[in-house]
Amino acid sequence: MIIKSRDRNGLQKSWPWWRLALTGLNIIALLLSAILSWHYLSGESLAGCIGGSSCETVLDSRWAMLGGVLPISSLAVGTYLSLLVAGFFIGSATDVSIRRVAWRVMLVLAGSIAGSAIWFIIIQKWVIENFCMYCMSLHSTGLLISALIIWRSVKEFDNHINAKKVINTTSVQRVSAAKPSPVIRLLPATVFTFCGVIFAGLMATSQVVIKPETQYLKSKSSINLPAMDYHAVPMVGSPDAPYVVILLFDYECPHCQQIHLMLDEAVRRYHGELAFALCPSPLNTGCNPYITRNVDDFKNSCELARISLAVWVADRGAFPAFDNWMFTFDSGDRWHPRGLEAARTKAVELVGQAKFGAALNDSWIDKYLQICTQIYGKAIQGGTGGVPKLVFGSNWVIPEPDNENDLLQILQKSFSIPKP
Repeated sequence: MIIKSRDRNGLQKSWPWWRLALTGLNIIALLLSAILSWHYLSGESLAGCIGGSSCETVLDSRWAMLGGVLPISSLAVGTYLSLLVAGFFIGSATDVSIRRVAWRVMLVLAGSIAGSAIWFIIIQKWVIENFCMYCMSLHSTGLLISALIIWRSVKEFDNHINAKKVINTTSVQRVSAAKPSPVIRLLPATVFTFCGVIFAGLMATSQVVIKPETQYLKSKSSINLPAMDYHAVPMVGSPDAPYVVILLFDYECPHCQQIHLMLDEAVRRYHGELAFALCPSPLNTGCNPYITRNVDDFKNSCELARISLAVWVADRGAFPAFDNWMFTFDSGDRWHPRGLEAARTKAVELVGQAKFGAALNDSWIDKYLQICTQIYGKAIQGGTGGVPKLVFGSNWVIPEPDNENDLLQILQKSFSIPKP
């Protein structure tokens, strides 16, 4: 019984609550990093991150990679794995010199983790303007880990000071015992943590300065896509243009909004040789059988698509004004999808109540949505079903252009469309 009590006390001394908590949080962060890395390597969608969602928008952005080559999640895997290993060498049973090295490594990593977490939270909030639940869970866990490491390093320093006071106040110990060697000192601990923050700053700077090549996912459908009469569908540009690219989009998709504003300029630069067939592909199970589950971001997608197509049926000349209005915003510095009532009001304003009501009941609308969603379904590969998606022949691409030049480069590289 005495032996068991001693073993239990020794275990508690070597593995106190804070060390167990640190290890548990580290394992959680490592698993989240591994999941995000798997997403990048496999191309499979994560649960709750369907194509076009806020989560997928973050994970497919250029900020998810370093220099357009190395996924940030792989750096996170290496960081948390190193932290996990170092955590096994900070127990009281470990030699002081080894513990000192382990704490220094952990403080550098803690500073790097905290700096990176703050950076990517800022990027999601003010640059991408979308949040990834996996990323935010990882960042929150990382901040907790960093706070725990920094707090405990200060406690280690305080414990050393208290131990010296005990030695100095006991005459016997003052003669017979050596002063304990500090595991970590306060000033060096601050320096090591700051070094980690600098590393995070260098990574952030490289992401800003080194702009990678235009990002896009490219593939090819092995099945013939449904035929489309370009003279009978909404277009940007002439239906007789030699290069007609189908654009799959959703009226509640932020990336669709960004690329939509580039279409007129792209057509203008090609002097009528390029056009885009507008093909609404709502990310909602109500009208798209290839969507497995609904998310709130696209709850009105089907109805907004029907309202837009009703404007096309009622008055083709009024459609461009309505379509552009759907992707612009009247105030503020951030785009928000138009609501159903606002869209209906705008449609009636442009074409009149009677024509809009009649057009909304036209069977062509559901037939065209069916064609668009069929194209969407046949342009899915490896779970990659996001929008916007450009389709030309049997080839398709999910673009992420920052401007019209990027869009034209994607068209030229992916579809072999010659330069204008």
